[in-house]
Amino acid sequence: MNNNIRPYLEHSPEISSNCYIDDMSVVIGDVSLAENVSVWPFAVIRGDVNSIRIGKNSNVQDHCMLHVSHKNEARPDGSPLVIGEDVTIGHHVNLHGCRIGDRVLIGINTVVLDDAIIEDDVMIGAGSLVPPRKRLESGYLYVGSPVQKIRPLTDKEKEFLSYSARHYVKVMNHHKMHQTTG
Repeated sequence: MNNNIRPYLEHSPEISSNCYIDDMSVVIGDVSLAENVSVWPFAVIRGDVNSIRIGKNSNVQDHCMLHVSHKNEARPDGSPLVIGEDVTIGHHVNLHGCRIGDRVLIGINTVVLDDAIIEDDVMIGAGSLVPPRKRLESGYLYVGSPVQKIRPLTDKEKEFLSYSARHYVKVMNHHKMHQTTG
């Protein structure tokens, strides 16, 4: 096992064989990465006190921090982190114990806190703050700190959500090819 992919207590990361995990990132504990997930330099995915699940074709870009809240008497399930498919998580994003749907783009330097729910087909602008327990409705652009619903996504923007994820799969495959030939 690579030094940057680490077990924690009885949990070891479960990583699909075609994922890309940069050597300068860290994946710890109860973490599951589906097919074609990419994890870029200096990202930290720490599933030590609860679970983290990331769906296929999603990307965790440079300097992201993904963590969870522990289980306790008041909250028996705590706050795991669940990320859907085709999700683009921009640079310096912090996700903490929240749920992210499919085809979501989370802009650079955004923070999403415990028990927030981001439905499918949502775009969050750079530098936004999604407070605890906030629900972002499918099909909209959200921006701000705290985040506000701005307007419905255009058809072009909805198409971009899937395109962005596919683009990162392509970039990931180029990096993997360079590692084996370079």
